[in-house]
Amino acid sequence: MNYLQATFHISGADISPELLDTARDLVMGLASEAGFESFSEEDGMLTGYVQDDLLHRELLDASLADFPIQGISVSYDLEKAEYRDWNAVWEEEGYEPIVVDGLCVIHDTKHPVDIEEGQLEIVIDAKMAFGTGTHETTQMMVAHLLHSELHGKRVLDCGCGTGILSIAASKAGAADVVAYDIDEWSVENTVHNAQLNGADNIEVLMGDVHVLSHVSGVFDIVMANINRNILLADMASMCGVLAKGGKLILSGFYESDVALLTAEAERLGLVCQSKSSIDDWVSLSFLSE
Repeated sequence: MNYLQATFHISGADISPELLDTARDLVMGLASEAGFESFSEEDGMLTGYVQDDLLHRELLDASLADFPIQGISVSYDLEKAEYRDWNAVWEEEGYEPIVVDGLCVIHDTKHPVDIEEGQLEIVIDAKMAFGTGTHETTQMMVAHLLHSELHGKRVLDCGCGTGILSIAASKAGAADVVAYDIDEWSVENTVHNAQLNGADNIEVLMGDVHVLSHVSGVFDIVMANINRNILLADMASMCGVLAKGGKLILSGFYESDVALLTAEAERLGLVCQSKSSIDDWVSLSFLSE
């Protein structure tokens, strides 16, 4: 397995430390969409690691060229890297517990945690950073699920990653959850985390949106925390399995993407119900009439 190492250079006039931190977060998000697995920061330099055959370089270049923060540009140097487990440090250190809206505590198996009465507890093994609840989009999606009526509902998780959203839906009362991901590691990790949480009503499939052709019935809630381009490409298929009166919950994109995604949803007959945001990240929910 061959790995590539990218060193990212973030530049612009008068960048404050706070703005630089935001820019780094955005770079990591964009690079993750292009296949990068993990990142490290040393002496103010951001480095990312990606398997050679999983790098979507055209997507990375296009995303960085259209960087969301005006006045900031990002370039990178790419070189071969010696193979190693780039997530080893993350797996060893884990992450601090995350509380979502006071209703749910997400934590790993390494840190002690206090669960208050009435709070949902979700345990996610720290195999990779994205999908543990540390990212803004994951927190917004979990919050939306916790504020939705899920009891007896059938839920679809598109691009399940660690399975955190499927587990949140299951623990919040969903009767049946189907999850899928194109990445074999994600499928295995979702199965593992579902077992860790005793969520035995989650079925996990491997593949892209085309796996839905093998799934019978429709869903009351369809959720997807994926990048804008995949959402635009797959939204019609998602709507095809959404029950009448059902809800489509989306995140994984920026404020600048909202108009485009809303237009596509409206074209498919959906009505925007709500919008939430943290920094420049956005989550939208739509109703099927």
